[in-house]
Order: sequence, then C-alpha cells, then structure tokens
Amino acid sequence: MSQSRLPRLRSSSPDRPHIPPTTTMAGSSMSSATATNTLKRKAATQENIAPDHPRKLAAIAEADTNQPQPFRPSKAPPNGGVSRLGKGPPPLTKPRAPALTASTSVNGVRRTTRATSAPPKTAPVRPPARSTSRTATRPGMASANDERFDSIQQQIAKIEAARAADAARLDSELAQERAKRSDLQASHEALSRELTNAKTQELAQRQELFIASDELHTLRQRHEREISEMQADLRRKDRELRDLNEDLRMCQSDLERERDTVKGLKATIAQQATSQLSLTAQFGALQAEKAAVQAEFDRTSGTKANLALELEQARKRIAELEREAREGESVRRKLHNMVQELKGNIRVFVRVRPVLRSDILTSTLSLSSGSIGAISDGTGSPDPEEEARMREEAMAKLAFPDKMDHREIVLRSSSESATGQERKDEWQFAFDRVFEPHSSQAEVFEEISQLAQSCTDGYNVCVFAYGQTGSGKSFTMEGGSSETTAGMIPRAVEQVFRVADELKSKGWQYKMEGQFLEIYNETINDLLGKGEFDKKKHEIKHDPKTSRTTVTDVNVVPLASPTQVRTLLALAQGRRTVAATLMNERSSRSHSVFTLRIRGENTLTGETCEGSLNLVDLAGSERLEKSGAGADRERLKETQNINKSLSALGDVIAALGEKGEGKGDKHIPYRNSKLTYLLQNSLSGNSKTLMFLNLSPLATHVNESLCSLRFATKVNNTTIGTAKKQTKHAA
Repeated sequence: MSQSRLPRLRSSSPDRPHIPPTTTMAGSSMSSATATNTLKRKAATQENIAPDHPRKLAAIAEADTNQPQPFRPSKAPPNGGVSRLGKGPPPLTKPRAPALTASTSVNGVRRTTRATSAPPKTAPVRPPARSTSRTATRPGMASANDERFDSIQQQIAKIEAARAADAARLDSELAQERAKRSDLQASHEALSRELTNAKTQELAQRQELFIASDELHTLRQRHEREISEMQADLRRKDRELRDLNEDLRMCQSDLERERDTVKGLKATIAQQATSQLSLTAQFGALQAEKAAVQAEFDRTSGTKANLALELEQARKRIAELEREAREGESVRRKLHNMVQELKGNIRVFVRVRPVLRSDILTSTLSLSSGSIGAISDGTGSPDPEEEARMREEAMAKLAFPDKMDHREIVLRSSSESATGQERKDEWQFAFDRVFEPHSSQAEVFEEISQLAQSCTDGYNVCVFAYGQTGSGKSFTMEGGSSETTAGMIPRAVEQVFRVADELKSKGWQYKMEGQFLEIYNETINDLLGKGEFDKKKHEIKHDPKTSRTTVTDVNVVPLASPTQVRTLLALAQGRRTVAATLMNERSSRSHSVFTLRIRGENTLTGETCEGSLNLVDLAGSERLEKSGAGADRERLKETQNINKSLSALGDVIAALGEKGEGKGDKHIPYRNSKLTYLLQNSLSGNSKTLMFLNLSPLATHVNESLCSLRFATKVNNTTIGTAKKQTKHAA
C-alpha cells in the first residue's frame, strides 16, 4: 500500500483563524510523503519476509483501494497477532474520528465543526477610518460619537480578545491535530501489521484447511473401510447366529434325549439300590476274607524275601560261571589255534550263505508267472508264510549239531533208487569253525582278526575263499558298501592299521603298500593299472631267503589309511572280469589276489619285521550243463581255465597231504597253474593259511556242496609245516 485509504478530515468552521496555505500544505505534503515512504518500506519488508508464500487473499488484495472500507470493531489489542485455531485473523480496528470543536460566529451563533489541521479562513478586522473633515462638533453629536467610539473600542477589545482566544485555541487544536495525526499514523502502522498478520494467518489457515481436507478424505476412506468391515462382521455374525441357533436346536434335542436317559438311569438306580444292600453284606464277608489273606500274605512275604536273596546269589554264581566259561572258551580257542599252528595244518572255516529271493525264483518251479515276476524284481510282497514255505522247500537239509563250538555241519539228502525206494544219505563234517546262514560279517571277521594281526608281527598270512559259483565268496572277501556289510579285505586292513597305531607307543613304525592282481585265463592282470590291461608279461618270482613273492611290472601303491584301501577296492571291482551265467547273475570269471605288505621297525630296540597279508577270492567252480557257459565260446574258455586252476590247486593239496603222511620226497606241482605258483609260499609252510569254504544253501546245489566239503576236509588234514616269523634283530 503506497498511501492511506483514510479520508482527509477538513474543518468547515469559518470562524477559525486563517493559516497560511503554504505552511499548511507544505506540512501536509511532508507528512503525507513521510507516511507514504513509511508504508512503502513496510510493504517491502513484508514482501521480503515472506517471498515464497503465495498471495491467496484475493478478497483483500484485489479490493478497490480508492473506496474506503468500513472497519470492524476490535475486541483485541491492535498488536495482538495471536489467532484462535479455526476463528480466523483478529478483526481490523476502527480508527476514532477526531473530536468536534465548537466555534462562535460573529453573530454569536455557536456552530459544531470537525477539527482539521488547516486554520479557518477569517477576514482581517480593520479599524474604522478617521474622518478627515472636521465638522463642527455638536454637543449632542459629540456624546453620540463618544459612545459609539467607546462601543467600537469595546468591540475592538472583544475582537482582540477573541483573536487571542482563537489563536490560543487554534494552537491547542493544532497540537491536538498533530497528536491525532501521530495517532492515525500509529493506527495505520498497527493496521498494516494486523493486515500482514491476517494474511499470514489466512495462509496458515488455508494450509490447515488443506491438511484438514486430506485428513477428512482419509477419515472418509477409513470410515468406508470400517463400514465394509462392520458389514462383513455383521454378515459373519449372522452366519454365526444361524449356526448357534442350529446348535441350540441340536442341544435342545440332545437335552431331551439326555432327560430320557436320566429317567432310565433313575429307574436303574432304584433297581440297583436293592442290589447294593446285598453287596454290602457280601463286602463285609470279603473284608473278613481279606484280613485272613493279608495275614497269609505277610507270612509269604518273609519267605519271598529269603527266596529273592537266594535267587540273587544264584544269579551272581551263574554270571561267574558264565564268565569262567567264556574265558575257558577263549583259552580253548587259543590253545586250539596253537595246536593247529604247531601241527602246521591249513585251517578251514565253512560259511553257509542265507537263501535269497532270487534263489526262491530259480529253485521253486511251481510258482505262477505273476508271482515269479513280483519276487524277481523285488517289488512283490508275498505272504510271509508262503515265502517261508518256499524258502524251506528251496533250502537243502543242513544241520549244525555243535551249538557250543560251532565246528560241525551235517548234510542230508534223500533220493529214489532204481527200484523206486527212497534212499537217505547223511554226511557229517568237522572243521575249525562253521558259520550258519544268519552269521554277520563282523562275527566272521572276529574269528580271523588275530590271524590278520599276525602280519604286523612278521608272519606271512594267506586267506583264500573257495566254493562253487554263487556261494558268496566275493561278498565274504570284499563285502558291500555299508559298514555292516564290509568284507574281510577292508576289515583286515583296518585291523592292521589299528594295531600299527597301537604299537607306535612301543617304538614301532610301519610302512604299508598294497597291490591287486587277477588271474584271468592263466594271465596275470594288474587291477590297479591305468587304462586297458597292458600287454606286459607279468612274471612271478619267489625269494627263498625271505620267503617273499613278487610280481614284475605291477603297480604297488603306498597305503596311508583304510579309506585309501576302500578306494582301491572300488577301482579293482570296476576293472575285474565278471559275467552273468545261469547260476550267478554276477559271476567272477577270474581269481583276484590282494596283497598287503607291511614293514616295521622299532626305533628303541632296533628290531625289524616284514610280513604280508594275501587275501584271495577264487573264481567259483561250475558245471557247464548248469551254468550254460558252453553256448558261449568265451565263457567256455573261462570255465575251462577256472576248473583247470582249481584242479591244479587240488593236486597241490593232495601232494602236500601225501608228503605230510611220510611218503617220501613228493613233488609238489606248483607250476601247473599261475594260481598255485602265486600261492606257493602260502601253501608250502612259510605262511599262516586259512581257507574259507563258502556253501550254497540250495537243495539243487547239494552235489557241488558235497564235493566242496570233501575238498575242504582234505585241505584241513593237509600238513604244510609251522609258519616262521620274519624278524631281524640289531647287531
């Protein structure tokens, strides 16, 4: 705002003294200019204070500044810029009009006018002119002139007094006007500040209005959501009410039924009341009997305590006797092994494998085709009783009469003679140990663990598995993939490593190395070699001084842990020659020989020892008409070489038996086969030798099992001499 919208107040009284217009206008111009500059500076200050706020007060900014606006009465102080929320800015204050002053005209009429800053316009009073003509004075005229002069003098005095009063009054009114002008300027400044505050408050209120509008929109949305949720809750409550009404109806029906039941029970209780009286009498009689029985029980309690004490003592005695029996059995076995070692015989263990589902398929011809397929692929689940019956029919008549030492096996067979009569045969055999079909791998290895441990003492140890095809030789020697089904080879190697670790505290340090060979069609192949079997000619060499057998050009792998041996076994199994026959789905077509050489040195005593552990898995003997190998030229050649090498082994055993009976210097035909020549030191008395005879439990294999038992008996009776310990002492 460049100038005030307040109208200038002018006085309309003609009786006020005249003030020169120059001075008045100059003062008014200076005052107006000063006020205008002040208002311009305030407007600029207000624009600089809030340049970023939008000027949204269109009703005030766009009003006609030329037309004076009426003022609202204010109930608040002019400088009080505090507004109440929602009440708007404080109202503008209405300036007070200047006080009205009373002036008296020349004619004595009092007139009410508005005081202004300009002095009144009054004509100057001039004294009356003296007459120049001298007239003759008349006495009457002289007195009249004197009176008139006196009145004129009085009027002049009054006029001068009035002028002096008017001048004084004019000065006071001028001072009042100046004070009023200062008040008006202060009021104008206050109004400008109030206007600025009003604009600021209006902006704030508009922002609050926008925020309130957003909040109102949010509240409306929330209200709509709440209404929808409440409607959904109402529908759900209606459903629940209907469900509750239905439940109430059902409960009422149940209540009616229960009431009927209660009526029936009350009738029953009435009937039972009479029975209760009779039961009370019976209860009294039973109480008397109870007292008698309690007395009898007290007498028997003492007897029971005595019997319990005697039973505990008897159990302790039985436990001591059982422990002594186990210790005696252990001593007996050790003495038996010692006797066998002193005799120099080859120890023979017999193991009968369990009947498998595939055996039921091949042995039971009365099964239907559907049942055969279900059992063969392992998906069928026949009746347990039917399966047990088929197993019993397929199994040969084997008996194990020695339940204490487990050394005997009895084979029975029944057949028809030419005359049609039933002929029953029975054969009884005795060996160093007989394992029944339910025996586990751990139980089998427990019997040979001490024998396998002997190689750490400097002995040569040989364990070979013999038997017909499909009798379980490879499973006994190599085993399965789990810990419980591990075979003799991995268990023996773990035993050797465990003993070697235990002997470290006594100063022994061992180095171990291993090799894995197979004899296929009288040819030696290296199962630990790389790629295809090479064309190298492997030769067997025996050192008579150290009784050590070596094979040329084979891979000898240093062994550091049993895990490494398992890896080598897996590699060898993948490279070994196998084929399917009618008697065995995975038949070994070669003899495998795993050799573990161990060399020990005692750093404390200087003693050294060197031993070896040979674990041999022989190929199974088979008949061409049963195995079906005659139809295939390659299978036929394999069968002929297998039977030839096993026959050569039988010839060596027979020759050793004749030599042990004292029939002179009998020639031992070791060179008739690569197998017997490789096992020469193990069969000639320089080794602790054990043969595992594996038997098939099937009735269709009785003839082959009988031949194997007879051969094992011959081997068990063969004397090869006492094994010697390969040790050297420090000089």
